Amino acid sequence: MKCNLIRYRISPERVSENATLIKGVFEELNAKSPNGLRYAVLNLDDGGFVHVVETENEPSLLTQLESFRAFQRNLKDRQIEPAVALGVTIVGNYRMLAK
Repeated sequence: MKCNLIRYRISPERVSENATLIKGVFEELNAKSPNGLRYAVLNLDDGGFVHVVETENEPSLLTQLESFRAFQRNLKDRQIEPAVALGVTIVGNYRMLAK
């Protein structure tokens, strides 16, 4: 599985909007239950968001969801710090992420 971490910051007045769009992604994920995908999103106190995506498939099933495309629309307009994507390797994990 390929694992990536994506971090960016949203302007303070648009944090709620961004979170609502992300919740829509999770609603669609829960309804469709795609295999080969693990996904978590954290909202940081500074307006930052961190997405952790682990996927078996390329392109990722996540990017094929209509709700994810809706989230990505105008994302740059909501950001005050652009997204940085990094590949990551899980070194340790206690009941947080499936290996």
